[in-house]
Amino acid sequence: MLSMKTQYAFKALMYMAQQDKQRPILIAEISEQKSIPLKFLENILLQLKKAGILDSKKGKGGGYLFAKNPKDINLATVMRLIDGPISLLPCVSLYFYTKCKTCDENYCGLNKVMLQVRDASLAILENKTVADIAGKGIIF
Repeated sequence: MLSMKTQYAFKALMYMAQQDKQRPILIAEISEQKSIPLKFLENILLQLKKAGILDSKKGKGGGYLFAKNPKDINLATVMRLIDGPISLLPCVSLYFYTKCKTCDENYCGLNKVMLQVRDASLAILENKTVADIAGKGIIF
């Protein structure tokens, strides 16, 4: 299940991508338009900026804008950045692998199924972008 934080990140990115032209957007505007608590949104946008997905301008006419084209930001990247692992079990995670304490992965049927679930999910999430969920053929 997507955390509320990840849902808010996607809502903010979609809103930004849906604007007619690439311009800095105030946090307050995104917060108001998408009903995202301001303090929560500040934290999310800062994370996205630190990861190089967004950039910001200070002063008059300032705000957040894309550092990368929305067509180049896949959903898996945003999900991992905000929530960490995408996989349902730590023993099948690509980037956050941890061995399960109570089972042997070589003989665990659950492990085998969860590998398939992870691969199927990633096949979609790594090939869908912010531009896709924004519903526009975004060109920058």
